[in-house]
Amino acid sequence: NNEAPAAPQTAVLLFVVGLCALNVTSSLKICAFNIQSFGESKSNNKKVMGILLKILSRCDLCLIQEVRDSKGEAIQTLVKELNRFHKSNPYSYVESERLGRKTYKEQYVYIYRNNMLKVKEHYQYPKEEGDGSNETEVFSREPFIVRFHSPTTLIKDFVLIGQHTCPRNAMKEIDQLYTVFKRIHKKWKTDNVMILGDLNAGCSYVTIKGWRAVRLRSDPKFHWLIGDKQDTTVRQKTHCAYDRIIIHGHEIISCIVPGSAQPFNFKEDFHLTEEEALEVSDHFPVEVDLKPNHRYLLRNEL
Repeated sequence: NNEAPAAPQTAVLLFVVGLCALNVTSSLKICAFNIQSFGESKSNNKKVMGILLKILSRCDLCLIQEVRDSKGEAIQTLVKELNRFHKSNPYSYVESERLGRKTYKEQYVYIYRNNMLKVKEHYQYPKEEGDGSNETEVFSREPFIVRFHSPTTLIKDFVLIGQHTCPRNAMKEIDQLYTVFKRIHKKWKTDNVMILGDLNAGCSYVTIKGWRAVRLRSDPKFHWLIGDKQDTTVRQKTHCAYDRIIIHGHEIISCIVPGSAQPFNFKEDFHLTEEEALEVSDHFPVEVDLKPNHRYLLRNEL
């Protein structure tokens, strides 16, 4: 039989061969990393920066927390070094204002590959109205929320809500993220939301009884990708799931690469001592992968 294969079969065959030849099967890795007091001294430490570059260059999009540099130079240095490290796949960043109730301030920063993602809009969640006392303000550092356009993944648009809770108030803040989600849902008319960051959602900061009152836990529409038994801490003596990734929305749920949501144990991976790892941070990053849009990737590679 010398007949040529049917056109659809040929197209599928070429598509698969093209994918294999171009190796365009890569997913999009989203990370959240509390870099514990990231500022001038860490950005000037060559050894620490070398490890940070290796960690962050694994991520296509990373929420960095605990940026403590009042001059704003540490993040500029980090992104500049990342782009020197990864010339073909450059990073940009979007940062929150400096947040905190008193003199202690932190920033949230999203670092992302600008050839894979575009920032559509961002929103600094407002402070509660009132006299600024602890009773009226739920958040120590209000969430910083960014909407991304992602042509290389099966899901085209999604929202990240970044949060670093205050440990002693963690459960109240986690519960309040439900209200934040509702406001964003109304504001941007989207279901596909990822809540991520150091939520202090483990060990002594949470109780079984308290969890029952947390709406993000009791509402089955929210999927907690990092489980309670995971360890996101660097120290051997602690085992706590402080850092979390929580998703909402059918589209984003179906786009998660199964089994990809994990803490990244850079201490083990890079063969560091505990002391060396703690110079970088006392937290491991948490990460998850989104499935790629092969058709888009193939079309743009050819």
